[in-house]
Amino acid sequence: MHASDSAALPRAASVPAPGTVTGAVAAGQDVTVRVPATSANLGPGFDSLGLAVGLYDTVRVRTSAQPGTTVRITGEGAGTLPTDDTHLVVRTIRETVESAGFSLPGLQLDAENVIPHGRGLGSSASAIVSGVLAGNALLPREHRLDAAALLDLCSRLEGHPDNVAPALAGGLAISWEEEGIFRSVSAPVHGDIIPVAAVPATELSTESARGLLPAQVPHPAAAANSGRAALLIHALAAEPSLLPAGTVDFLHQDYRASAMEPSAALMRHLREHGIAAVISGAGPTVMALANGEDQAQRAEHLIGRHLADAKTAHLWRVLRLSVDRDGARVEEHQRY
Repeated sequence: MHASDSAALPRAASVPAPGTVTGAVAAGQDVTVRVPATSANLGPGFDSLGLAVGLYDTVRVRTSAQPGTTVRITGEGAGTLPTDDTHLVVRTIRETVESAGFSLPGLQLDAENVIPHGRGLGSSASAIVSGVLAGNALLPREHRLDAAALLDLCSRLEGHPDNVAPALAGGLAISWEEEGIFRSVSAPVHGDIIPVAAVPATELSTESARGLLPAQVPHPAAAANSGRAALLIHALAAEPSLLPAGTVDFLHQDYRASAMEPSAALMRHLREHGIAAVISGAGPTVMALANGEDQAQRAEHLIGRHLADAKTAHLWRVLRLSVDRDGARVEEHQRY
């Protein structure tokens, strides 16, 4: 299953009244969901643009007639994330199933986490998308949500669509809210663009980063940001040489710099050398959008040299990524 963008209203014909239980999810189901990491904002696209990148979390969900929940985690968060019903993917599966009027039997969740947590690469969005898609796949086919409803539900659970939209559809997603419904469309991404992520060891919560933003910004800054966001979409699609100009931001990065000074310094260093670098999401990961292989290598070299000079190279991971163009995938295995 490929969850794609949509302009239609969410399908609601089969959604029961709140609190109504129409049946139980069948035991013996086996579903695997793979969801890409995402980089939101991309500079000026605050709360509206997001890019899916080739770093994936995978969950496998099995339902059982035996009550209870079992969670096994490998990779990121192993040993620290909850392994009971409070796990975010489990909670999201349950909410998705119950919102459709069904009860959930026993559940076994195996999570293989690769996306770093609290680093601005959409780990919570990945968990929510995983839970919604898994829960949706467990429902009888006539009760499953369509792509538009999936996007809206994921966005509501996450609080905004800028990460969940590219996680669902892949590529570049442009998202907005209209008449209380979250919507998104996909835009093309030039084949020469190579994302290079510098991921620090420290985490930063989205809530903390948002708390640094002012309630208002000057009109000239908002106008300038609109122009750069429009240019960014063109640069991503057709003219990557314009990425340094298209990734200039006037709304959020400077305000948040005090919470992630090493990231802000690295971003400035890359931009001073002509690399289109941004803070990924709320940070603190720095994402360089390289124009071709030569520039990707140059970005990696500049990152390494900067971190070595700061004597902090051991505190960072540098990841050469790809643009994910497929989005989240669901595989329903034969019932056991």
